[in-house]
Amino acid sequence: MIAKTKVLSKKELAKKQGISRSSLYYQLKMPIKDWHLKNRIETVLKENPSYGYRRIALALNVNHKRTFRVMKENGIKPYRRRGKKFRKTKDSARVYPNLLQQMEFPLRINAAWASDFTPISFHGKLVYLATIMDIFNRKIVGWCLLNSHAVQLTLTALMNAIEKYGRPEILHSDQGSEYKSKIYASFAESLGIRLSMSKKASPWENGYQESFYSQFKVDLGDQNRFKTLGELAVAIYLQIYYYNNQRIHTKLKMPPALFAERLRQPADLTTNYVSIKV
Repeated sequence: MIAKTKVLSKKELAKKQGISRSSLYYQLKMPIKDWHLKNRIETVLKENPSYGYRRIALALNVNHKRTFRVMKENGIKPYRRRGKKFRKTKDSARVYPNLLQQMEFPLRINAAWASDFTPISFHGKLVYLATIMDIFNRKIVGWCLLNSHAVQLTLTALMNAIEKYGRPEILHSDQGSEYKSKIYASFAESLGIRLSMSKKASPWENGYQESFYSQFKVDLGDQNRFKTLGELAVAIYLQIYYYNNQRIHTKLKMPPALFAERLRQPADLTTNYVSIKV
């Protein structure tokens, strides 16, 4: 005889998770409004890269405190380039439009992923951590740690995410060569994934990962306390697990994993349609 699985009531679920029963009913109104404001902020920054939140608020005629909050929650920072010269180089790789600015607020998992990588100093050398985040619940769904930032780094992180969570509809990144490489783009497109990219010199258009990395490195602590790269990799795995399952996300007011679980209980939003403006 197969034992039946007990379905927890809202009261039991709230007690199990240590939260109030009323918090199980998540209201999407504010995140949707914030999503549209985020896109408007990015539009202002495109024309005025050095604007801070106060000037942006004036340009949009919105409250500066709300503007500051939305920018902070989405990792949006003004781009201030000082004294750095760039040489024009030939770049024949394909550049994709920013699909995140064309879509409505994602209402389910795998609607849109954001990808990026960051250098980590380790005993006088650099190693690179690539991560992929589901924008809907801010969960890190894939990652890879290597001693170089070749396409193998970003491709392995993507394969890691797909193996565990399936395929996203949209995969966003900056215009780094690792993401514009033919092997990376061909692999993603062969799976029916639509690629999306931030505009050049517009780091705020991929602020989700920037925000994640800034706090992640603080929580990870002194990486040189580890003797081997293997020990560092284990620590990073545990830190990502902590971020996904235990650390309260300021935007979600709870850990990403709990956020996803809470939404599955009152109503399953994973079937909601995400529209893309053509």
